[in-house]
Formats: sequence, C-alpha cells, structure tokens
Amino acid sequence: MQQLTQKLGSGDMIIQEVPYPQLGKGMVIVKNHYSIISAGTEGSTVVAARKSLIGKAKERPQQVKQVIDTLKKQGPVQTYRAVMKKLDAYSPLGYSCAGEVIEVGEGVTEFEVGNKVACAGVGYANHAEVVSVPTNLCVKIDDNANLKDAAYNTLGAISMQGVRQADLRLGESCVVIGLGLLGQLAALILKASGVTVIGIDVAEAAVKQAVDNNVVDLGFTRNTAGVEEQIQNITKGHGADAVIIAAATTSLDPINFAGAIARKKGKVVVLGAVPTGFDRDPFWYRKELELKMACSYGPGRYDLNYEEKGIDYPLPYVRWTEKRNMEAFQNLITTNKIDIGYLTTHEFQFDNAKAAFDLVVSKEEPFTGIALKYDVDREISKAKITTSDNDKLGKVNISFIGAGSYAQGNLLPNIPESSDIGRVGVLTNTGTTSKRVAEKFKFQFCATNEADVLDEKTNTVFVATRHNSHGPFVLKSLQANKNVFVEKPLCLLESELMDIIEAQSTAQKSVMVGFNRRFSPLTTKLKKAFGNSPMTMIYRVNAGAIPKDTWIQDSEIGGGRILGEVCHFIDYLTYLNGSLPIKVSASAIPDANQLNDTLNILIQFENGSSGVVGYYANGSKSMTKEYVEVFSAGMSATLNDFKELKVYGKGKPKKKKLLNQNKGQKEMVNAFFNGLLNDGQVPIPFEDVVAVTKASFKVLESIRRGGEQVEV
Repeated sequence: MQQLTQKLGSGDMIIQEVPYPQLGKGMVIVKNHYSIISAGTEGSTVVAARKSLIGKAKERPQQVKQVIDTLKKQGPVQTYRAVMKKLDAYSPLGYSCAGEVIEVGEGVTEFEVGNKVACAGVGYANHAEVVSVPTNLCVKIDDNANLKDAAYNTLGAISMQGVRQADLRLGESCVVIGLGLLGQLAALILKASGVTVIGIDVAEAAVKQAVDNNVVDLGFTRNTAGVEEQIQNITKGHGADAVIIAAATTSLDPINFAGAIARKKGKVVVLGAVPTGFDRDPFWYRKELELKMACSYGPGRYDLNYEEKGIDYPLPYVRWTEKRNMEAFQNLITTNKIDIGYLTTHEFQFDNAKAAFDLVVSKEEPFTGIALKYDVDREISKAKITTSDNDKLGKVNISFIGAGSYAQGNLLPNIPESSDIGRVGVLTNTGTTSKRVAEKFKFQFCATNEADVLDEKTNTVFVATRHNSHGPFVLKSLQANKNVFVEKPLCLLESELMDIIEAQSTAQKSVMVGFNRRFSPLTTKLKKAFGNSPMTMIYRVNAGAIPKDTWIQDSEIGGGRILGEVCHFIDYLTYLNGSLPIKVSASAIPDANQLNDTLNILIQFENGSSGVVGYYANGSKSMTKEYVEVFSAGMSATLNDFKELKVYGKGKPKKKKLLNQNKGQKEMVNAFFNGLLNDGQVPIPFEDVVAVTKASFKVLESIRRGGEQVEV
C-alpha cells in the first residue's frame, strides 16, 4: 500500500509502498477515501524537518538536552545511533481521515466490513491508502455521509473539547482568538449551541472567511482600533463569558488579550499552542479568571487502556469521551447543524500530496482546510516488499519481528557482516518502520504477514516487540523450527513459559534472551577474578520512576518492571556465581498504584551463593544507575555502571576504567552468531533462561505473600 512519509533529518517527503498495516486485537482496517492536512500541527512538523540541524536543535531544546544526557552516559556511538534513528526514520504524517472498513480484528463487535467510518489519532489515522485504527479512535457514520467533511473528525473533536471546557450556556458569549481550522470549527460548534460568537484573528482573510460564511456573529482583526471597547459594548459592558484561544504563536498577546476581554470570573480556554505566562494585573487577578486547558480530543486521550485496549469510561460518570466527542461532531455534520464544506479551500489527489504540503510551507496562496483524496479503486496488495537485490543465504539466516529503538540502536548495527549470515525479512507493527529498517540494514524484504518471516528461508528469528508478544512469537518461531533470540523478558505468563519449554524440547532449537550485561568486557574481568566460588553479591539499581500509564508498567502489555527489567539483574547474579537460583524472597515499598518498582530481592543459589537485587524507582537521576559489589574468599570487587571495575585482594586494588559505558550489547550479538556458526549452541544455556524467568515470576509471588521465601 502507499503511504506519505517524511524524514525528519533531510525533510524529504515521498509517497512510497510500505507493508500493509497489522490488524491487531480490537482494531479495524480502513481504506481511506479522504484525509485532512492540519496546517498548524503538521505544517510546523514539515517546516522543522526542512530546517538545518542547527535550526532543528533551536526548535527542540528539550531533545537536545536528552542527546547531551545520552552522550554523557552512553558515549558517542550510542548517541549517534539514537539521533540518526530519529533523523533517518520514515515518519508518518496525518491524524484525521475517513473511509470504509475493510477488515475487523479480534473482539470487534461494533464495526463490520463495509461500514463508513471517521478515524482519529497520531500514528493511526495517517495519510495512507489503508490505516489500522483502535475502535475507540473510530466512529461509524451514515452510509451516505460526505466523507470529505467526515475526514475533519480529529480536528472537530479537538474543537469540541475546547467548547466543552468553556462550559457555556444558551445565550452566553464567547470570543474565539485564532480563526484557523480549529478556531473556525470551534466557532461553528458554539454558534450551533446558541452562543454569541466573536472571532478575532491577525489575518484579515481569516476574519472575512468566518464572517462571510456566517461562522461568527462579529469578526475583528486583532489590530482593529478599539476592539476591546467594541467587545465590551457587544457584551453589554460585562465582557465575554469565555474566551477560547485557538491561535498558535509564541507571543503572550493572546493570553493577555483574553484577560482584558473576559468578564469577571470568566473562563479562558487554551486550545492552541500559546504561552500562558500572563500578566497577573490588572485583569487576571482582579477578575478572578479561570484558566483551563483543552486536552486534545477529550477524556481518554493519552490513556493506554482507553485508546489501545478499548476500555470505555462509563457514560454516567464521563459523559463526553474523545470518541463521544467525535460522534457528536459527526452528528452535527450529518444533521446539517453545521456546514463545514467551505473549510476545504484546496483538494489534492493523494499522489500529489507533496504539492499540498509545499503550499502549507510556502503560503503562496491563502488556505484553510486541505483535503487529500484517495483512489479507492486502486488494488492494494498485502505482498511483502523487496528492499534488497541481495538474495544470498548463509549458514544463519535471520529475520526480525519487531525493530524499535532498542533493536535499531543495539541489535541490528552489531550483526556481523559475513557471507555466513543471510538477512531475510523484517516485520514490525508499522509499515514505515519495517521499510526503513529493511532498507538500512540490507534485509531482502519487509512484510505484513508472520508467515513471510517464518518461511523456509529463515532459520533464526529475532523477537524485539512489546513484552506481551514475546512469549507467543517465541512459541511460533520454535514451532516453525527456528532458533530464537528474544529481547527480555522471555514471556509474561508462567503458562507461556511451560509451552516454550515443551516446544524447545521438541524442536531442539536454541533460545536465547538478550541478557547483555553478562557479556560486558568488565563483567568478563570480574568473573575471571572470582571464578565460581560461593559468593555474596549486591546489585543496586537506581532505576528511576516511570509513569504508571506507560506500556511498560501495564501488567498485560509490559508486565511491569520486575518481569520487564529486574530479570536482567537476576540473570547477572546467576552468571557471576555460576549456579542457578533456587529460592527468592522479595519485599516492595507499598505504593498507591501497586507498581512494585521499589523493592529488595534476596536470592539463594545452588552452590550456596546469595545475592541481593535492590531495585529502586525512588532515587535521584543524578546518581549512577547500576552498581555491583561482590565478596568471596577474601576478595571484594565493585562495578560502577559498567564503566569502572575495582577488584580488591592482596596489595593494591586492580582497576579498569572505560572511556564510555559498555553493557555488552555488541559482544552479546557477536557471541550469539559465533555460537550458531561454530557449534549451533548459543552462549546462554537454556536452563539459565528458564531458571531466571521462573525466579522473576517467583519475585512477584513472594511480594504477594508478604515477603515469604519461595522456591524457584
């Protein structure tokens, strides 16, 4: 299928063939008829992409700070990879579209093939022939609905939420500052609600458009002489009941102007991108004004449970969610309570989308809404897409399922260049990522179907997806008679572990988890110094807090931080002492969200060794993340953040310090391939993988049982 993409680094914008989107649980696949370009949001993205690197840096100071922090912690190589991954990626554009449902996923009951729908969401409702959208970001519309108008879905819902935040009643007044797409839509919704609407914009053409189309009751340019007095006169000396700021500017004028024209105890709603550092006097303080923010489409936005899992908020308690806002907006169009046809000032065929964005950037002529129209009769293929003419295979032939930031920064760049290693296929959730990864790392194709990467060409599969899919993909790969390298964790359910053990026993194929820290050069020196003598070990992790609403913390998707990351440190202690864990006990600091991400774990091992993992989410970011201490037979050692090792015995301590942190990712990947190429055995025994995974599950069990010791 075809999709519009842009590279952040070069600004290059092209329509290209990418793999057909994945149909996940609770999702629908929609063939687009129209999508709408948001001149504000998308326009700024395109403008930024076309700037120089210095220009990009000036626009994104926060990202520059993140780059500097990464440079300090991980060194230039990892920082360069992280930056280039962002700059070279095929970034999708678009977030508002309408079309026809052509497939429905597991668990979907409210949609069926053939339904006309309007869709929303960055990363979902793209400028593409076909999109895959969660059901809570998709609304059904009448079969005879105008799909061009319906494609304004996202923008309409955003404006709707701004109006709801203003909370106005019939007969009250509202000033809308900024008469771009969002401002005009907000004005239309307000007027349909019986509110007196006054429109303000710096551009005379925008004001004229709103007045000529009966969108506002009165319109003024910002520099109109005596505009504040005129608004006072219109509102009988009280000022506006509410002001909605739909402008996008770095100026403080909109927020201060809003304070001047709002009535006492009035509301000011920020819908656009404006600074809010208003002057306290004379208006805001004396009038006791209320400043409110409108969060995108409404309640549910940025909530993983709502948007990705499809869990709705009960209507009696949350009357207007983002989906209900979308439905209300579509109803206004269908019942002719608002007429938005005039907003589409330009329409382009999808294959000419670049010209549409050139217009947005150049502003050579006035525009408001820009629609992209799709050729709905064009046949769309699900076939894999060839990305390299090198079809040679080797002894080890790999395919990737999932290839996000970690894989692109730590796995893919470290695959050895060898005629013994064939690079076959790439499959990810998004076609743009699949295409870019396959091209950059010289794989033969990118694909939509699992069967394409599990065919007879591939004998080794890398799994680097979200945690909840690790177990199923490992199992499918083993059942297809493939070796597997899977990023941690191996799986999220004990039942999955049992299935994997059985499948591995049947297939007799290698399974390795990406426990990279045991391959660090400093780890090698540390283990050599101590051998396999019984030892006591402490692994302190200053993990830092992660918000509860991220996918990693979600028990169903990420599994939480114990299964998702603590397994790393259990494995490390297992490797250091050279024997398997047999008992664990754990206690976590109680927290309101029951995240269990600040805890101490005591582990006993077969050879008598013991270890403590202290995993803390409540510390300072300025402290190093990982610190290891080891004690055995009159010797001690410290390992600080995989940059500095000190071994204490007789005489002076032996020290080794690296210029940059090295957690062993490159060494791990090389060891994996060397093992497969030399004797068919991977460097981490499968019994270690199983024991560490079991121990991670038992940590959770011990916490549930109040810190009771549990056998692994």
